[in-house]
Formats: sequence, C-alpha cells, structure tokens
Amino acid sequence: MTGRENDELAALRAIELMPPPLTAAIESELAHLSPAAMRRPRRQLALVLAVGGLVVSALLLVLGVRADVDELPTGWIPVVAVGWVIGLVLAAWFALVPRAGTVMPRWRIAALIAIATSCMYVVLGLVLHPSGPSSLIFGRERFVAGHGCLELGLATAITPVVLGAWFLRGTTPVRTRWIAATLGAAGGCVGGLLLHFYCRIADGLHIGLIHGGVVGCAALIAALVVPRAITTRS
Repeated sequence: MTGRENDELAALRAIELMPPPLTAAIESELAHLSPAAMRRPRRQLALVLAVGGLVVSALLLVLGVRADVDELPTGWIPVVAVGWVIGLVLAAWFALVPRAGTVMPRWRIAALIAIATSCMYVVLGLVLHPSGPSSLIFGRERFVAGHGCLELGLATAITPVVLGAWFLRGTTPVRTRWIAATLGAAGGCVGGLLLHFYCRIADGLHIGLIHGGVVGCAALIAALVVPRAITTRS
C-alpha cells in the first residue's frame, strides 16, 4: 500500500470516528444547562425529623392526649417515647445519610434497622404494657376493634415517608427496596410515637401487634411503593 493510500485510509477512519453534528434542539438544551444542586443529607434528615415531630404535635393538639397518662408508672411515658424517637432517628439516618465520601445510602445497615425496628416494637409492646383505671383492655375478643390505631399510625407515617422519598429521588439505583423499607420504618416510628401519647388501650396484644405493627406495616408498604419514586429524578 502506497503512502497516498495510507493517508486516504487514515482520513476515512478519522471521518468515521467523527461524531455527527449537533442538532439545533440539542445545542439549545446544552445552552440552558445549569448545575444540579447538591444533596445535603444531614439537613434533609433534620427536616424529616422536624416534620415528624410537627405531625405528631399537630395531631395530638387535635385528638388530645390519652386519658390515663397520669395513672401510668412514673417515667414510662417519656422513656418509651424516647425509644420511639431513637428508632425514628436511626431508621431515618441510615435511609438518608450515606457514609462519608459516598453518595449511596448504606442499604445493608438500613436493612438490619428496618428488620430490627419492625420486630423490636412488637416484642416490647407484648412484654411491657402498664395500665391504669382509665385504660382500656380489649384482649383477644376485641382485638380487631383496635384496627383504627393501625390506620391512624400509618396515616401519620405518610408525611415523613413522602418527604424522605422526595429527598432520595434519583440517588438510589440499586437495593431500593431496603432503603424504602427503612424509610417506611422511620415513618412507622412517627406513627407509633403518636399512638403512644394518644391511645389508652393498654393490653399487650394491642400495644405489640397494632402500635408496634405500624412500623413493620409502614416498612412493607414503603418497600412496595417507594422504590419507583427514588430511582428516578424529576
């Protein structure tokens, strides 16, 4: 092959490797590109916690505090409330805040938190359920009658879960169900916290399976519904 033929072949290869010219529409899109805002996980965590607290406070203002609050053992109400808050903080932290230097939430720890909180509050409710003269005891016969607390707890969980899902949109391409479940568990802890201050039904089945069950139910529902929202970015 002569030198001229080599030059022609090289020119043809260069033409083949050249990208096609940009269309006017693409050039217009590129001209209007703006920097994407950085996600601030700790600020978002604080907002989720604050909104959860505001939701509980507003609902208690409307619904009122349980009638037997002064009849229960001293310290039980605040101690258990702290337990609910700890569950909320842990679940929200591992759902929203990645490890330093990374952008993906820590799905393995999040999965453990989701499972642990879903089980722990059920067990604690079954074991610890003090009552007073004004408390209600439903027992096995009337257990189903307490379903309203489950519905109220799940309704309370919606706001922090939706807010957390909005913060996570487009950031979690894999393991989304575990992250969503942990976010749901965080919302469930908000619902459980409300029920702790509001509901005066004091038998173990109700406290464990209904109040504690809010966490597991919220985690399951979030795992089914939220992944699509957090894998795409609007």
